[in-house]
Amino acid sequence: MNKTVKRILGSMLALAIVLGTGYTVNSQIKPQEVKAASSSSWNGKTPKYIFMFIGDGMSFPQIQAAQYYKGVQAHGAIDVKKGNYPNPEKLSFMNFPVAGTVTTYDSTSVCPDSASTATSLSTGKKTLSSVINMDETKTKTYETITEKLKKQLGYKIGIVSSVNIDHATPGAYYAHVPSRGDYYNMGLQLVDSNFDFFAGGKFLSDDSKEVKEQGKTKVGELAKAKGYKVVNTKADIEALKNGEKAIAVCPDDEVEKESGALKYSIDRTGDELSLADYTKKAIDVLNNDKGFFMMVEGGKIDWAGHANDAGSNINDTQAFSDSVQQAINFYNAHPDETLILVTGDHETGGLTIGFAGTNYDTYLQNLSNQKESYTSFDRKIAEYREKKTSFDDAMKDVEKSFGLKRAGSSGESTKGGMVLTQAEEARIKAAYDKSMLPKESRKLDENENVLYGTYEPFSVTLTHILNNKSGISFSSYSHTGLPVAMMAKGVGQDLFSGYYDNTNVFDKLKSITKIQ
Repeated sequence: MNKTVKRILGSMLALAIVLGTGYTVNSQIKPQEVKAASSSSWNGKTPKYIFMFIGDGMSFPQIQAAQYYKGVQAHGAIDVKKGNYPNPEKLSFMNFPVAGTVTTYDSTSVCPDSASTATSLSTGKKTLSSVINMDETKTKTYETITEKLKKQLGYKIGIVSSVNIDHATPGAYYAHVPSRGDYYNMGLQLVDSNFDFFAGGKFLSDDSKEVKEQGKTKVGELAKAKGYKVVNTKADIEALKNGEKAIAVCPDDEVEKESGALKYSIDRTGDELSLADYTKKAIDVLNNDKGFFMMVEGGKIDWAGHANDAGSNINDTQAFSDSVQQAINFYNAHPDETLILVTGDHETGGLTIGFAGTNYDTYLQNLSNQKESYTSFDRKIAEYREKKTSFDDAMKDVEKSFGLKRAGSSGESTKGGMVLTQAEEARIKAAYDKSMLPKESRKLDENENVLYGTYEPFSVTLTHILNNKSGISFSSYSHTGLPVAMMAKGVGQDLFSGYYDNTNVFDKLKSITKIQ
């Protein structure tokens, strides 16, 4: 091969790499200047009812892990000698006729945050991590799909989340702020949006400096003055009627006290309101002849991913699937007028199905031994610290909550067994000792920072070991650069196939609804 041919092939390869990654060579990452894999042109009818489901932190690994685990729960696992292979049970949206793949990078990061990615989904624009619906200079605002639909088509708008109502992803559908942490200003914009229904966890703005230090009026009270019916008991939420402009805040006795969000699904009791319940209520309240747009976020998928808690992650992915089922039920009554989209904003935690210690095998049934989330177990750890509970006594709770048995107990420690190896128990003991120290006096070395992140050493080590015994592992406590799935069903569904950028999701919705 002569030098000229080599040079030409080298140039072609370099160009292919640049185009293939979806980035331009620039100081900032920008959308690829090529046409999306599937067209954004639509000449059909406009759907009257649009559901936008966002699994925060949910990519292909979260979906597959939940399906495999659900299959093990329903059917059991195939013979261990054949790799303990599960019979997958599809989540509600995996039967959708159209599937796509969506890239998630933002203006400066391949591993973006929820503020910038939700901005791309809601406005079709890239921006910086932590910025909501504003440009990189933080001086220009972007109009959202919800604002356009409300203003131009008169659609009713609903925002539902399993986390706080003024968190980044729900906020990206009604607010414009230079920082996702500007909770009070986000709350004010929520009230001024005049959108029709909000539901989720408690307002983060209630703990903002504007409220606590400056004595400003809480957002809930301002909302009431603007005509919203603000309710926070189960009875009042269930009693909301069609056409009421309302804000449904998770009841005090059902909220996760550390965060103000809905509890993890694994911690929720049978009679507590779920994300599916809030979604169904949103449909009841918003249903009208002109149309509606509803964004529903499964936010705790992301939080469990950050904490590397596979059991909680999978349970909340299933709860998210249950909420999508409510939209499917609605679609079945309005098939010619409805569009349902299911996607993620980014992937969280670097979840992987497979672990070096289990080789080609998985033992997902082991995750059924987990009875509570890491946050729930963290409360026990606080009590251990206060009462100076012994390691031996703490390990009795570990067996009850995670199914992990002390080294030397009867049973198998490898090949899917729940007995700890000596090395695993030594890791747990070291983490327990670290957790017994007051948080302010802990000094983590480089290795411990990787082992524990910012989480309680004892609980995160327990979930890591249970994950690994199940054939699950995580690579990060942060977001990753993986693309996410897009599932579509209904009017205009074909536009959402292919491989494209998250900004194109807005473009496709704009084309389908014919808004300007």
